[in-house]
Amino acid sequence: MAPVSLTGKDDSVAPSEAEVRAAVAAVCDPDLRRGIGDLGMVRSVRVQRRSITVVLAMPVARWPAAATVTGAVRHVLASVAGAGHVDVDVVVMTDDERATLHGRLAAPSAGPGAADAPAPAADHAHDHDHAHDHGPPRAPGAAPGPLGHEEGRPNSFMVPGTRTRVIGISSGKGGVGKSSVTVNLAVALAARGHDVGLLDADVYGFSVPKMLGETQGPEAIDELLVPPVVHGVRCLSMGFFVPDEQPVIWRGPMLHKALEQFLVDAYWGEPDYLLIDMPPGTGDVALSLGQYLPRTEVLVVTTPQPAAQRVAQRSAYAAKQLSLPVRGVIENMSWFTGDDGVRYELFGAGGGDALAAALDVALLGRIPLVPAVRRGADDGVPVRISDPDGEAALAFEALADRMEALGPARIYRRELTLR
Repeated sequence: MAPVSLTGKDDSVAPSEAEVRAAVAAVCDPDLRRGIGDLGMVRSVRVQRRSITVVLAMPVARWPAAATVTGAVRHVLASVAGAGHVDVDVVVMTDDERATLHGRLAAPSAGPGAADAPAPAADHAHDHDHAHDHGPPRAPGAAPGPLGHEEGRPNSFMVPGTRTRVIGISSGKGGVGKSSVTVNLAVALAARGHDVGLLDADVYGFSVPKMLGETQGPEAIDELLVPPVVHGVRCLSMGFFVPDEQPVIWRGPMLHKALEQFLVDAYWGEPDYLLIDMPPGTGDVALSLGQYLPRTEVLVVTTPQPAAQRVAQRSAYAAKQLSLPVRGVIENMSWFTGDDGVRYELFGAGGGDALAAALDVALLGRIPLVPAVRRGADDGVPVRISDPDGEAALAFEALADRMEALGPARIYRRELTLR
């Protein structure tokens, strides 16, 4: 790539420090999805006649995006006229730098009302004279707390004017493929350029990390969890905190606390969509989400047979009792296409249509029964990624189309907020 001048000056003239700093600051951290200048990661810039030295400060020692950010900075500076030799050094943030970053990330940033929301005070309880690596994030559900927020920190998805659509994907019973539908819909929306978060609220039966192929789990900036981004989707799950074979045996209050921490103690940014993989049935999680996220729009997953449709109907009625709008029905495992090209309706037909009619909502999509969906879930590569032109991936694309066209159930505007 040929060097280009930022100012139209002669290429033999070194750029100014301000020009270099502005170019570097615009580089985006892929996990936090904000410019590294805004995040305070550009510690220093030194410009000499034929060389530039940039020092980047990462939040923790093993920051997952460090190599990506460093490479992007080198790429940007290689295009700066007169840059000459470029050095990019990486260090770890000091406690003061990390506390400042924590405050910026923890502050609600959604919508036009964000300016009125107070930023949380930075926690200096663990300040030292040198930078240090932080241990693994604590497991959610450790202690009781007030509903909807913890230690005064607000739920950013409740900030007036937020653009985020919260989509709860539910089913009346297990075994209908709800999690695979959630994961592939999230990946399909992200592939369209949307900022997508995925919360695995199925605390007892978590499966999202394995389906996405993510094993590293979230990083922690002080007490703030940063969900990993995989296949363009930011995700958080109990599966990151307990071994895969270990059961979670909790009563209701612990479950409520874990969900609260997933919402409040994590940096989600301001995604266009937050998809929630809800546990099957009508238990504690549905009650909690009705209180934590009263703007949740509910999609109901069923299979074609009448028995599954009747059970799924109960979860829809539960959502309505909690004043959560049911927006549509997704019928999974609708047919299997044999080698002869014939569609075989292995689980019967009509369940999705019947449920949609009973709820007076749209049937948003039918997903075929395809072995590639199962393989993708086992291998951690969703079918939307592994077989993008296949029958199932195209069905998820059509479902994403319908979701975009459907629009939000309710419009919240700050100017209509009563004080």
